[in-house]
Amino acid sequence: MTQIERDENLMIVVAVEEYSHKYNLAPQDTLLLFMENNINNLIRKNYGALHTQSLDEGFHFAEDVLARKQK
Repeated sequence: MTQIERDENLMIVVAVEEYSHKYNLAPQDTLLLFMENNINNLIRKNYGALHTQSLDEGFHFAEDVLARKQK
């Protein structure tokens, strides 16, 4: 596994943890929600831009994507 892949994984873990905490969900449920909505892959594809922000930017990105899908 490369350093970039480890960093992408870390960003996904932080996003899952923060989303779980904010929306009072079990982390497993959040991970399933992310997988169902392709969030993990979207974070990986956008890592180049996201990693220039704070570590919790993955959470904000995921939150925004999910909010847009609900409209």
